Amino acid sequence: MASVMTQPGIKSPADYLESVMISVKSKNPAEPEFHQAVQEVFDSLTLVLAKHPEYQSARLLERIVEPERVVMFRVPWFDDLGNIQVNRGFRIEMNSAIGPYKGGLRFHPSVNLGILKFLAFEQVFKNSLTTLSMGGGKGGSDFDPKGKSDSEVMRFCQSFMTELQRHIGPESDVPAGDIGVGGREIGFLFGQYKRLRNEFTGVLTGKGMGWGGSLIRPEATGYGCVYFADEMLRTRKETLEGKLCLVSGSGNVSQYTIEKLLDFGAKPLTASDSNGVIYDPDGIDREKLAYMMELKNMRRGRIRDYADKFKKAIFMPTDMKLEHSPLWNIKADCVFPGSTQNEITAKDAANLLKNGCKLVAEGANMPSTLEATKMFLDAKILYGPAKAANAGGVATSGLEMAQNSARLTWTREEVDDRLHKIMIAIHQTCYETAEKYGTPGNLVNGANIGGFVKVANAMLDQGLV
Repeated sequence: MASVMTQPGIKSPADYLESVMISVKSKNPAEPEFHQAVQEVFDSLTLVLAKHPEYQSARLLERIVEPERVVMFRVPWFDDLGNIQVNRGFRIEMNSAIGPYKGGLRFHPSVNLGILKFLAFEQVFKNSLTTLSMGGGKGGSDFDPKGKSDSEVMRFCQSFMTELQRHIGPESDVPAGDIGVGGREIGFLFGQYKRLRNEFTGVLTGKGMGWGGSLIRPEATGYGCVYFADEMLRTRKETLEGKLCLVSGSGNVSQYTIEKLLDFGAKPLTASDSNGVIYDPDGIDREKLAYMMELKNMRRGRIRDYADKFKKAIFMPTDMKLEHSPLWNIKADCVFPGSTQNEITAKDAANLLKNGCKLVAEGANMPSTLEATKMFLDAKILYGPAKAANAGGVATSGLEMAQNSARLTWTREEVDDRLHKIMIAIHQTCYETAEKYGTPGNLVNGANIGGFVKVANAMLDQGLV
């Protein structure tokens, strides 16, 4: 069987990977983020294919880059003035070899098929690393919740879920939140699902505590990223105590990264949004963090207001014409990018390394370009790639699913303890896999290979599906 399925003329793993990559680019034109995500994983797999020729015989890479299902639909809704608005909705069900599809919904004007395919592809391996039984998926819309009233957001979410509910369920596909989808949006989406399906079930994660949510879920990505950073530092007998830290973003991930850094005795210096960066040389303490959370979560204001409130802080506007952010020019020990994809360019990476950066732990999805990633690896700093370092969010979503299935609610301490242990296990998998495949310390290889092998073996076991 294997000999029949082997590609004629493709002899070496490198040639095989190159041929699949060429096919990915030709079949998915104008989707650079998806190409980047696939290339980043493929760069690690030469080592695996040499040891596992059965993956090549089974044409496994050609299968793993193709989503099992892509759903795209229109979302019509009325704004507050009675005008009809039309957005586009998506759900990418990428891979269910080890469990139901699991991954967030993103509401942002930048959302398109290529970005969601990159996120879904990353999610497959991230979920594999968590030790939980979850496949990978992603979805969302080009709808922008910024500047919309609660009523407009509700009407949009109800229209969006009216179509999405046909394709999801607690045993098939369990979405969560992402950029632009917080507790408010999850509530509206869940309400419409329940209304249409007449069932109260764990179909979404990130729910409110009074109706099936899990403690620690809002904090989980940020907390998990810091737990992962702590594990990386332990391998060099260091701690976060007293470390100067740069955090980008000011949403959910960044807020709780800052909070957990304070718990570890570190000194976070920065936050940002699409308009610019605040740098607080005195550090963002708990009082300042509370103000930032109220500003962003309740008032939905801009980060520049922080500098108006705390006079020693400096606000630096972002110039979209420049290929680098002023945030990455600031001297610090540790870096926690928590904003969006490709926010750290090669020039940013050069600035960080020049300023003595020792650690990068990625809270956002793929925040470093391929060039920046290579520079971090070549410099041999501690580098935690997103699919490992930010897996705490989806891990705790998995814990929420477990609580929903058992109709139980665990305590804050129990969920946090399970999250911490999962992040320790993810780091251990990455660290040991990197050593096993001859690249000690390279957690990119460790994460890619560790996540891939589990999914690949499940796909082989389940036949040609």
